Amino acid sequence: MKPVFLPGNLNELWSCLADHPRSLLYAGGTDLLLEIRAGKMDPPGLICLERLAELKGVTESSSAVRLGACATHADLLGHPLIQKYFPVLIQALRTLGSPIIRHMGTIGGNICTASPAGDTLPPLYILKAEVELRTRGGCRTLPIAEFVTGPRCTQLRQGEIMTGILLNKSPAYNIHHFEKVGLRKSLACSVVSLAAVLNTSKTGAIQAAHFAWGSIGPTVVTSAAVEASLIGKRLSLTVLEKAAEKIRQTVSPIDDIRAEAAYRRTVSGNLLLRLADQNSL
Repeated sequence: MKPVFLPGNLNELWSCLADHPRSLLYAGGTDLLLEIRAGKMDPPGLICLERLAELKGVTESSSAVRLGACATHADLLGHPLIQKYFPVLIQALRTLGSPIIRHMGTIGGNICTASPAGDTLPPLYILKAEVELRTRGGCRTLPIAEFVTGPRCTQLRQGEIMTGILLNKSPAYNIHHFEKVGLRKSLACSVVSLAAVLNTSKTGAIQAAHFAWGSIGPTVVTSAAVEASLIGKRLSLTVLEKAAEKIRQTVSPIDDIRAEAAYRRTVSGNLLLRLADQNSL
């Protein structure tokens, strides 16, 4: 049996990390414990973060909303601040796992796992999220796009933990969209996903657009060129078809057990076409 340490506050956590530097951190454990059970990891010990009140909850300032890293997906789904300001994140959370997984898994765990198929990552990229990282000696923040460096690779340092995620409340978008394609309709690991937020005028002209695709690269894929190509144009199927072709030419997905690269490339563009429905065209 692996020893499991249960610090009750941050001071106890820092002492625990100092005494057991090779132990692995977890909160919900929905990914890590499966890896250990499958024999893919064999840490000398585990440090559970579930008792740290400092890492939970959702708080609001005048300009931002802070999500505690140990807030569960279910906590966020039911929170009025997330519902009010970040509908695209709500849409992604609804597709994540099962009710049991959503009640156990945490937003910080989903980010730190750094899976290209992580459901919360594309929404957090387009919302320009920053992650709050803390050690015993201080705190720093990083844009999420800099924090995640590859599959299961992050900028997290030895003795450092993620304590929160910061989301700016503005600008407001009038179109929020998340969709993922998997091998089944529920409990599916993403084959391709798309998160999108847009501002459109009363005439349908696109004033701002941000897109992020999951599962088509080693990290979440964004394209400033695709976004820029839409500005000033009316949100229509014709315009989106041109943008879809641009992203298909840009991405270089891989073949794996869930899908071929050619399929992922096609679907990455096709998901953009769904946005035409958002303007009732």
